[in-house]
Amino acid sequence: MKIEIDIPKQELTVRDGTKVLKKYSVSTAKKGAGEKNGSFCTPRGRHVVRAKIGAGQPWDTVFVRRRPTGEVWSPELDAKYPGRDWILTRILWLSGCERGKNRLGDVDTMRRYIYIHGSPDRAEMGKPGSIGCVRMHNKDIVELFDLVQPYTEVEIRG
Repeated sequence: MKIEIDIPKQELTVRDGTKVLKKYSVSTAKKGAGEKNGSFCTPRGRHVVRAKIGAGQPWDTVFVRRRPTGEVWSPELDAKYPGRDWILTRILWLSGCERGKNRLGDVDTMRRYIYIHGSPDRAEMGKPGSIGCVRMHNKDIVELFDLVQPYTEVEIRG
């Protein structure tokens, strides 16, 4: 099994060999593709799912620093914290595999805390909008989370 993320198309594809199992519309970084720490860009290249976080948590669980806060996202909570970068429901934490490109030093994907994660239903997919992560609708991240295992390959192109 492999995940492919196409930044120009804003699409995530799950493959088993050459067979396409699923396709999802996603939202990558507003600032485009890039690997440098502090760039707020989505890193390219070969990665793996280093950790799966949030199994069994309720839908719309709010995460901060990969931990559930006890909050559940709602329009009222959203209004209370305008501009908050919501990380909801499930997290697939990515780790780069290419030394000097997306691994180690100032280009380390994992140390940049780059995830594939859930977002509020109001979040627009199909166009860039994140600060580096790959956002998905909650129903899609739950399905993807259940489909993949730790160390699943992730290729980000763009």
